[in-house]
Amino acid sequence: MFKLTRTRDGQQSNIFTMPLLPLRDIVVFPSMVVPLFVGRDKSVNALEKAMGADKKIFLAAQTKAKTDTPGESDIYRTGTVANILQILRLPDGTVKVLVEGDYRARIINFLPHPDHFLVQLEALEEKSERSVEVEALTRGVRSSFESYSKHNKKITQEILDAVTAVESPSRLADTVSSYMPFKLETKQKLLETLSLVERLEKLFGHIRSEIEIIQTEERIKGRVKKQMEKTQREYYLNEQMRAIQKEMGEKDDFKSELEEIEKRIKRKKLSQEAAAKVRAEFKKLKLMSPMSAEATVVRNYIDWILSLPWFDKTKDKLDIDEATRILDEDHYALEKPKERIIEYLAVQALVKKIKGPILCFVGPPGVGKTSLARSIARAMNRNFIRLSLGGVRDEAEIRGHRRTYIGALPGKIIQSLKKIKSNNPVFCLDEIDKMSMDFRGDPSAALLEVLDPEQNFAFSDHYLDLDYDLSEVFFITTANTLHSIPAPLRDRMEIIMLAGYTEIDKLHIARNYLIKKQCKANGISTDNVAFPDEVVLFIIRHYTKEAGVRNLEREIASDCRKVAKEVVRHGAETHIDLNENRIQDYLGIPKFRFGRAEEKDEIGLATGLAWTEFGGDTLGIETVTMPGKGKVTITGKLGEVMQESAQAALSYVRSRAKNFGIEPDFHQHLDIHVHVPEGAIPKDGPSAGITMATSIVSALSKIPVRSDVAMTGEITLRGRVLPIGGLKEKILAAHRALIKTVLIPMENAKDLKEIPSKILEEINVELMEHMDDVLRHALVFQEDHTLFKEPEEAAPVILPKDQPGEEIRAH
Repeated sequence: MFKLTRTRDGQQSNIFTMPLLPLRDIVVFPSMVVPLFVGRDKSVNALEKAMGADKKIFLAAQTKAKTDTPGESDIYRTGTVANILQILRLPDGTVKVLVEGDYRARIINFLPHPDHFLVQLEALEEKSERSVEVEALTRGVRSSFESYSKHNKKITQEILDAVTAVESPSRLADTVSSYMPFKLETKQKLLETLSLVERLEKLFGHIRSEIEIIQTEERIKGRVKKQMEKTQREYYLNEQMRAIQKEMGEKDDFKSELEEIEKRIKRKKLSQEAAAKVRAEFKKLKLMSPMSAEATVVRNYIDWILSLPWFDKTKDKLDIDEATRILDEDHYALEKPKERIIEYLAVQALVKKIKGPILCFVGPPGVGKTSLARSIARAMNRNFIRLSLGGVRDEAEIRGHRRTYIGALPGKIIQSLKKIKSNNPVFCLDEIDKMSMDFRGDPSAALLEVLDPEQNFAFSDHYLDLDYDLSEVFFITTANTLHSIPAPLRDRMEIIMLAGYTEIDKLHIARNYLIKKQCKANGISTDNVAFPDEVVLFIIRHYTKEAGVRNLEREIASDCRKVAKEVVRHGAETHIDLNENRIQDYLGIPKFRFGRAEEKDEIGLATGLAWTEFGGDTLGIETVTMPGKGKVTITGKLGEVMQESAQAALSYVRSRAKNFGIEPDFHQHLDIHVHVPEGAIPKDGPSAGITMATSIVSALSKIPVRSDVAMTGEITLRGRVLPIGGLKEKILAAHRALIKTVLIPMENAKDLKEIPSKILEEINVELMEHMDDVLRHALVFQEDHTLFKEPEEAAPVILPKDQPGEEIRAH
C-alpha cells in the first residue's frame, strides 16, 4: 500500500508499508521470476497478508542463512518489491510461491507486528542513462556472459537467447546477475548499486573473475589426468618387470608371502565360519595383483582373522584359598567384590564351563575399582586388559568400521583381544558412565551385545563380519555414578557398590600398602622414614577430603620425595621421624579443617548430609527472616527437585504453624530467605527436605538447632519422612565431621547393616518417621519452652445413659 508524503522542499517521495519476507541464500532482482519455498510461520503470515491486499511483498535477504528467527539486524536493508504470481500449499505445511521482482526499495523502519515482519519502505529510483560508456559496458557484459556459458553447462541455450533478447541495460544487468553463481554478498551489492554505469562495471569484473577461475580449474584437471595416466603407465611397466623376473627365475616375494599365509591358515584353529571365510578370502587373494589396493585390504583382513585368539586360553587358578590370599594382599576391605570372585571360582571348579560374569563396580574416585579388577586377574591367573571408555562417542570404537572404508580396523574389543593373545582375559571397561553420543552413533548401545551373557557368544564386529565368542571373557566395568549409565546397559550388569573408606580403613591402607609403595617408588627404604599412626591420621584429616585414598597417596608421595632429598644430602643412613610440625613444613599449612563446621548451636542453621560422586559430605542450610510481605527466596545454585523440596518444607511449616507456636499469618509480614552455602557448586535431590524444614522452623520460632546433629530425609506435605539413597556415604561423612547424632528415615533402617560397626558405635543413629520427631531431636529446647502446643482440653460432654448409674464422657 502506498502513502504519498511531502518533503520539506515540496517534492513528493514514495513512502509505503508492506509485509517483509526474509530470504535465505538468494537475492531476487527486478524482472526476475523465481519460485520460493516458505516454511517459517512469520513468513507464511506475511504471504497471507500480501495475498489479502494487493499481492505485493517486499523480499530482502538475510545476512546469515542459518538464522531461523532473524531480527532487524539480520536482514539487509535493500531489497525488491515483488508481485505474487502464484501460491500453492504443500502437504508438509510449507508454501510454494512464485514471485516476480518489480523494483528496488529500501527499508526505512521496522514496524511492530505480532504475526509477521512489517516494514516502512522507500522506493529507490535507478540512475539510468544512455551514453557511449553504457553501450560499451552492455556489449562487454553480454559477450562475457556468452564466454562464461561455454564453460558452464548449466547455462543453457534458452537462457542465453533470453539474455540476448534483453535490450534495456538495467534489466540486462539484473538478469545476468541472477544467473551468475556469485556469493550472496556480491549479489546484494549489485542490487544496492543504483548507478547503471557502476553496476555494469562491477558485473563485468565479477564475470571475468569467474571465467578465470573456471579456466584455472580446467588446467588443474588436465594436469591431474596426465598424472593418473602416468601412474597407470608405471603400473603396467612394473607388471612387465615382474613377469620378466619370473621368467628369469628370480624369487617371487608375493608367492612366498602367499605360501606363508597358507601355512598359518592350516596351523590356526578357527571356528567353522571363520575357517570358511578365510579360505574364500585367500582364494580371492591368489587371483589378485599384489600391487592392487584391494589385495592389501584382503591381506590385512586375513591377518586379523589369523591373529585373534579364537581358542587360545589361559588356565584358571581355581584354589579359592590362594585367590583369597592374593585379593587380601592387594586390597584392604572391599568384602563384597572379593566374595563374588571367590563364588565364581568355586562354581568354576564344579562346572566345566560357565558364562563369564559381568560386574560393575560403582563408587567414588580413588576407592580401588580399577586396581581391584587387576588384582582379580592375578588371583584367577588370567591376562588383564583395560579399555577406558571416558569420552568415547563413536559406535565404531566398539564395533569397528566396515571393510569398505579406507583404513578400516576392528573395534577396541577385538583389538584388545588380539593384543592380549587369550580368549578368556579379565577385561576392564573403565569409566563406563563417561561415554557420550553424537551423530556417529551411541557406543552404549553397541555395548549392550558385548555385556549380555545371552548374546556375547556371537559378538559381531563390523570389520570381521564374523561371530566371535566373548562368553568366556570376565568383564568388569567401573563407574562413579549409576544414573548416567543407560537403563538397558545397567540391567545387564551385576552392580557392586564400593563405598568410601573410613579413617581406620585409610590408616590401614596407608600403613600396609601406600607407604611401602611410595618409599620404593622414590628410592628410599622404610628405614629412612617413620610414619607414626598419629601422623598418618593428621595427613588424612587435614590434607585430604575424599572417599578414596588417591590424594592420601599423593601427599605420602610428597613426603617421601622430601625425605629422598634429605637422604641424597646426608647419606643413605639418614632417618627421619615425621611429626605434625615436620608434615606442615613438607606439605604446607593444613588444607582442611577437621571437626564440625559449626561449634555452637545456631538459630536457622541446620546440618544436612549429601551424596556426591566423590562420596558423602555435610551440607549446611541457613534460613533468615526479615520484615516484608511474604516473599520466599531460595539460593545456592539448587536444582529443580531441591527447590521443590524447599517449597514442600515451607508449606508443611505453614500448615503446622499453630502447633509450632508460630504466628499463623507469619507469611504475610515476614520475608524468608533459605540459602545453601558453597553457591558455585550445583546441588539437587529431595533428601535435604527435613533439613530445610528444621532450618525454617528454627528461624521462625527462634529456637537454635543442635550443632552435633545431622539429618537426611525427604519430607512430604503431611510431614512424613521418606527414605533416601547413599546412606553409607552420608553416615561416613557425618563421622568425618565429628557429628554425634544422625537422624535418618525409618525405612532406611535396613541399610544400617552395610555400615561398619565401629562407625555405629561412635554415632547415635535415630530413626525418624515424622517431622515432629525430627524437630524434637534437632532443636535445643529451653525448660520453659514447649514447641508443640497441645490443644486445650475440651469440656466433658454428658451422653445419654445406657444403663442406670452409668455415664459416658467424651473429650
